[in-house]
Amino acid sequence: MTQTLRRLTAVSAVLAGALMLQGCLVGAVVGTAGAVVGGAAKVTGAVVGAGVDSVTTSDEETRARREREQRDYEREQRRCEQRRANGQRC
Repeated sequence: MTQTLRRLTAVSAVLAGALMLQGCLVGAVVGTAGAVVGGAAKVTGAVVGAGVDSVTTSDEETRARREREQRDYEREQRRCEQRRANGQRC
């Protein structure tokens, strides 16, 4: 019985070690790819800056979005008032 337990423990340790090593290999590959991309990003800083600008939201865009949301809210409130006037629920 104890030999079976030892074998089971040994096999479990080997399998756990193999799974952990796979994670290390994936981490190494991702780290290398990140280093390559990082090096390329330094070279093409203007392109990266333009990409960041296209992803971020400016103050004007934020204001326009808020105004659009406000108009939508007011439109829904008017519709609700019309439903109530007709005896319907909102």
